[in-house]
Amino acid sequence: MNKVWLKAAAIRAVKTICQTAVAMIAVGTPVFDIDWKSVVAVALTAGICSMLTSLAGLPEVPTDE
Repeated sequence: MNKVWLKAAAIRAVKTICQTAVAMIAVGTPVFDIDWKSVVAVALTAGICSMLTSLAGLPEVPTDE
């Protein structure tokens, strides 16, 4: 792991967090009726899973062979 890997993995994790949060918010639900605690919890869990998945390798980060 290096700075390039960390930056690429962090970008992927942030994108995953945002996509998950959007998916958790039902269309047509008033903003005050959304369970924000659940949205944040699930989105952060997805971000952690993304970071763990990135440990297997990122195609945009060259490997040292």
